[in-house]
Amino acid sequence: MPDPLIVKICGIKTPALLEAAIDAGADMVGFVHFERSPRHVDIEQLQLLISEARGRVETCVLLVNPDNSTVMEVAALSPDWIQLHGPETPHRVEAIRQEAGIAILKAIGVSTADDVAGVAAFADVADRLLLDAKPPKGAERPGGLGFPFDWTLLKALDPNLPFMLSGGLTPDTVADAIKLVRPMGVDVSSGVETAPGVKDAALIRAFIDKARAAHG
Repeated sequence: MPDPLIVKICGIKTPALLEAAIDAGADMVGFVHFERSPRHVDIEQLQLLISEARGRVETCVLLVNPDNSTVMEVAALSPDWIQLHGPETPHRVEAIRQEAGIAILKAIGVSTADDVAGVAAFADVADRLLLDAKPPKGAERPGGLGFPFDWTLLKALDPNLPFMLSGGLTPDTVADAIKLVRPMGVDVSSGVETAPGVKDAALIRAFIDKARAAHG
């Protein structure tokens, strides 16, 4: 039997959608703390969502190139994970992990073979890697843009390096992604939305059901 697939629903903003994700069987839920994102939640809402989720599903707070005070403000809420989704260097990732004392999920944008070659530098400084589509030049935010990348690029990766997959996944594409790429987990945000930042409970359930069926 393969290891169970990890399914993460990112960009949750409300208690109702948190409940929908938990009811549908998500393993992880992500909360975005980045003001330029349509999925941004402030510290007060973060605290509420993390406390509602505690002990029921793993929580992950997404930050983009955060300063130390932001890291510590979020760490004080005791999420299970901090996701670094900016241009953080391996050295900075390691420093944040030590400062926060919280597991780090490092997102790495992929669009070329060079991007894939750079993944290994993060293997020892992050607790888990998330490979995502690299945003187009000039994009205002680094994720949740709804575009996949060329998954065949990942054939160059060390097959022993586990990672989660993100970037343009939807209920319609997640099964193909799992069968082709064989990631340890999948992460979705815009692919279960009806508009930017507006999650849909039925799409969340469909995504999780199709991901589980494909991995079985």
